[in-house]
Amino acid sequence: MSASSRPQRAPGGFPVVGVVGGGQLARMMQGPAVELGVTLSILAESDSAAAALAVPSAPVGEHTDVEALLAFARDCDVVTFDHEHVPQEALARLAAEGVVLHPTPDALRHAQDKLAMRERLTDLGVACPRWARATTAEEVTAFAAEVGWPLVAKTPRGGYDGKGVLVAHSVDDLADWLSGVGSPGPVQDGILLEEKVAFRRELAVLLARSPSGQAAAWPVVETVQVDGVCTEVLAPAPDLDDELASVATEAALRVAGALGVTGVLAVELFEVTDASGRPAYVVNELAMRPHNSGHWSMDGAVTGQFEQHLRAVLDLPLGDPRPRAPWTVMANVLGGDYPELYPAYRHIMARDPGAKVHVYGKGVRPGRKIGHVNVSGPDLAQARERAGHAADYLRGVITE
Repeated sequence: MSASSRPQRAPGGFPVVGVVGGGQLARMMQGPAVELGVTLSILAESDSAAAALAVPSAPVGEHTDVEALLAFARDCDVVTFDHEHVPQEALARLAAEGVVLHPTPDALRHAQDKLAMRERLTDLGVACPRWARATTAEEVTAFAAEVGWPLVAKTPRGGYDGKGVLVAHSVDDLADWLSGVGSPGPVQDGILLEEKVAFRRELAVLLARSPSGQAAAWPVVETVQVDGVCTEVLAPAPDLDDELASVATEAALRVAGALGVTGVLAVELFEVTDASGRPAYVVNELAMRPHNSGHWSMDGAVTGQFEQHLRAVLDLPLGDPRPRAPWTVMANVLGGDYPELYPAYRHIMARDPGAKVHVYGKGVRPGRKIGHVNVSGPDLAQARERAGHAADYLRGVITE
């Protein structure tokens, strides 16, 4: 690592937090790091990665390169992650060398491997869709006979934003994945099969937990998905049954404690109806890092998720997660046909001074997450309209 890319430690005994991965999540930790007085260092994929454009200490290295990881970690007091893709073998080597990792490899495995996640949540008695591991066509057929077609198939590793998820209507739909079972890759240990859940909407519980066991949860939010990509978050989830909010939050906190999560944990849920007609939940996914469902908290909560994540991994006392306004709406900005964002950015600032626009320093590509807009206020419908208008203007969907 060159001297120019090494972190400059702040005086006063303040620590250096290393983040593996140079995406927008790492980038959005920089502001809170400055406010907390800690130094951030990023192991970035390239010198033009989103976080590398904002963080002075951003050496370039691959998250699969153990030597690059070790060299990076030597300058850090704690290492955390922008994504969940660092191989377990590399994490084990870092831990063996005494690197402090949050979340730990044991906890992170449950976000990296959906089969491990399903097994552990089932053992904990946390509500999940009916599921099975399949390594053969016969096992797929047997599960479908139990839950019915279509069913949802997932690659246990590597999927995100709708990737690695398939709604299968027959065994033939899974032929390619089944052929990869047993070979190195996302389905090496089999395919995760789940019943196709009839759900009312998608929810998320976001919380943070520190190594000393302190935990704090934000209000349960509603997430709106289009083609597997989150486009909007409503905080708090409107018209949410109080008992469901309590039960879902308790389950998320229980998962965090049982798995030994350190840092931010997102528990993505489906809201369903139980046998008695009452609102209930089943867990869809886990993510052990700041999460799209928590971007609203940057402007809408007393303590945003990026500050809270840094507090948690440093084992600092956690901040207050309560909302600042009755409603906050987050609208994702997805890449459209207009590569120049700055003119639209200026227009939005003038049109709606209360809208908080966050851009990620990424090149525009259709469907790519390039930013988000937060709007808070007393009226949910108005906040949704304002946030949606700003996001659509940045994308080029509307021009007025």
